Amino acid sequence: MKKIISVIMILALIVALAGCAADNNTTDDSRPAETKAIESTVQADETNAAENNTPVTTGSSSIVVYFSRTGEQYGVGVIDKGNTAIVADMIIEQTGADSFEITPKEDNYPMTYSELTDYAKEEQNNNARPEIASTVENFDSYDTVYLGYPIWWGDLPMICYTFLESYDFSGKTIIPFCTHAGSGNAGTQSKIQSAVPSAEVKEVLAIVGADTQNDSDSVKAAVTEWITGME
Repeated sequence: MKKIISVIMILALIVALAGCAADNNTTDDSRPAETKAIESTVQADETNAAENNTPVTTGSSSIVVYFSRTGEQYGVGVIDKGNTAIVADMIIEQTGADSFEITPKEDNYPMTYSELTDYAKEEQNNNARPEIASTVENFDSYDTVYLGYPIWWGDLPMICYTFLESYDFSGKTIIPFCTHAGSGNAGTQSKIQSAVPSAEVKEVLAIVGADTQNDSDSVKAAVTEWITGME
């Protein structure tokens, strides 16, 4: 009889422990339905923004717009995040600005450095205006545009002129930043000003491209000093 009672008690204990384990593994999501709906909408907006390359609206009056390339780049070999993109992310982090990456509708840019430079030179000689894949739908809501680009043959890439000529910059401030392999800003402040005379164009932050990959701390310090100097 005692053995039977012991067996029953052991079985009861096992059932109780199993019930506790089930309770611990159950997610308690007792949040209001409105909260869940808002969270779901935000996640969907962020996913769509990433897929469609449109800025996530945060209420900021500033936006970081940049063109950057991966693949083989001068002085750093093959990279999976572009030099200018790295600087753009630092500016976004420090300013809280929205962002928009300029990407070509038809990406014919070569991934090897020598072929890319030849292609860039051909675009420049033809004064090309490559089509951009998407647009900044709420561009009018921004007062300040941080514009980032690599220096190609002493100038902005031609696709950046496509961007500048696609919007009304009247009354806006453009704050340029660039990455380069030794040419500095290549006089691009005046070139941007000529392209959009209705805007106020600030001094260019010029960063050596290789430093973004090999010395990010010094680049971040330079970005901080540059931003602080404009306040």
